[in-house]
Amino acid sequence: MLYALFQDPTEGVEVLTDAEPVKKTLSIIELISSGGVAGQIIIGILFILLIAALYIYFERLFAIKAASHIDANFMNQIKDHVSEGKIDSAQTLCAQQDTPVSRLIGKGISRIGKPLEDINTAIENAGRLEVYGLEKNVSVLATISGAAPMIGFLGTVIGMILSIFEIANSGGQIDIKLLADGLYTAMTTTVAGLIVGIVAYITYNHLVVKTDKVVYQMESNSLQFLDHLNEPI
Repeated sequence: MLYALFQDPTEGVEVLTDAEPVKKTLSIIELISSGGVAGQIIIGILFILLIAALYIYFERLFAIKAASHIDANFMNQIKDHVSEGKIDSAQTLCAQQDTPVSRLIGKGISRIGKPLEDINTAIENAGRLEVYGLEKNVSVLATISGAAPMIGFLGTVIGMILSIFEIANSGGQIDIKLLADGLYTAMTTTVAGLIVGIVAYITYNHLVVKTDKVVYQMESNSLQFLDHLNEPI
């Protein structure tokens, strides 16, 4: 009897100590679905903008890369043909290259025999068209880089409005689950908008740098061609 009174009550009973807390992970799909219908719509719009930005980037990148490729001996061959009076051979060589530089030089060759100022004007006009072709749809990336964060912030405002609406209609008993839906909408759309905006901004500036290099290449070769025409025979 006395033994039973003084017996350790924990003896014979399995005591759970140092229990590991249950860790809950949240996947991207669950995170998006937790944002409600409004959040899912905005995320869908941002996803479409992301796909459009990546498509424009890679399409323009390959086009600009192809435009920048030119034979190292191209200008030397052009100079030789022009010096020897082989205008047709020079035009044929330009047509074979089929790059912005060769098209500019070909435009200049087609004006040989006219005043140098007219040749320069023809090359400049052709150059503007070539630059316009290189920059095709690049401005869309700039638009996406500015619009995507704004769309994300729109989702933030919508999420906060939903949360405030639930607080106002809770009657003193706030449902954390309903508040969480609004906060998920606010945070997920903000993050998605910033990600799309950053990607579009970086890709836009990279294409601008690549385009500037091609423009410099066109200007350099055009000046070489004009200088060669201006050389005394």
